[in-house]
Amino acid sequence: MRSLLLAITLLARTSTAQSNREPPSTGLHSLFVSTGKLYFGTATETNNFDDATYQNILSNPLEFGQQTPENSQKWGLIQPNPGGFTFNASDQVASLSESYGHVLRCHTLTWHSQLPPFVSSTAWTPDTLRQLITTHITSVISHFSSSCYAWDVVNEALNENGTFRNSVFFDVLGEEYISLSFKVASEVAPPETKLYYNDFNLETAPAKQTAAVDLVKSLQARGVRIDGVGLQAHFTVGQTPSVESLITTLRRFTDLGVDVAWTELDVSHEDVENASELAVEQQAKDYVAAVRACVEVDRCVGVTVWQFTDKYSWVPGTFPGKGGACLWTEDYQRKPAYWAVKGFLEGWVARKNATETLVGGNGTTVRTVAGGRGALTGVISGSERLMGSLINVQLVSFGVLLVLNMM
Repeated sequence: MRSLLLAITLLARTSTAQSNREPPSTGLHSLFVSTGKLYFGTATETNNFDDATYQNILSNPLEFGQQTPENSQKWGLIQPNPGGFTFNASDQVASLSESYGHVLRCHTLTWHSQLPPFVSSTAWTPDTLRQLITTHITSVISHFSSSCYAWDVVNEALNENGTFRNSVFFDVLGEEYISLSFKVASEVAPPETKLYYNDFNLETAPAKQTAAVDLVKSLQARGVRIDGVGLQAHFTVGQTPSVESLITTLRRFTDLGVDVAWTELDVSHEDVENASELAVEQQAKDYVAAVRACVEVDRCVGVTVWQFTDKYSWVPGTFPGKGGACLWTEDYQRKPAYWAVKGFLEGWVARKNATETLVGGNGTTVRTVAGGRGALTGVISGSERLMGSLINVQLVSFGVLLVLNMM
């Protein structure tokens, strides 16, 4: 029994012994799906297409099952001039996603940033701006049709203090522009396409989080369709909320009857050049906290990292000095954060499979007990056939729990 416990305890750590030169037999997507989720994915863009090493990783069905166009579906690139829609780059990402068999999350329709000059500088009336929003959303969604699993319909409409962000849309239409965007999207999008509100710092800014909850409630009260909330999860090492806090945040939205997803996950070092070994370990813990929170919440459908390699991360260009935010290094080595996430998922899947195998008829039951560091699952047998192995079964549960709590 002692050797059994040791084996289970070490289960989630076996991946760290693998060489980066050896492709793992399982990956982030395959393991995440095994927990019951839809996808583990990444942002990508056309400037990555000629990078053979990048594409080799992206195309691996074990590692990734979803893509988000990082920029090419944003207004400034897709309609730079009035009525002048250019879908070339975004079509390339959509085609690549389809060729790899990936889910495509589409991003984004109505957003205050990366707008073309004609949108941001025109003196709109309420009627002309309503027509502009309607035409843009109708044209873009119609072009991609059923290719998109989901659309980020409205992006970043809130300030940190919970007020609405000033923008050309809000300044002319007030919060009406949000319900209008969702109404138009719901009329045009296929019924199976999910319509999301997407924003950052919903995990760390209480007033903003509450305002987003109220926004969902307001749309629902008006009969406006909203299917999900995307939480961007741009975290900083050591400042990432605890897994308990992340779970609570996600459940505030799922309690409203909508799906949730981490849509732009990365975890940056505040000072990447002087990141210590402890900071590297903390980054791994922070990534695991985010992934575990999604696994723990039933209606969290997936995780999208905002690029998987530091080579193409947006962080250093926007926040000088910060960086090292991704799961792979610039030269495509898997980081400790990658192995920690993979190890956590392996442990979770092992516990899930052990429970499903051992729990069956003859009065066998599962008992979950709340503990100081999370739920503890024990298998209790009501049959003489299993009574003799009860200790072994409970050791499996304790061993896997230990693995999960050590991550």
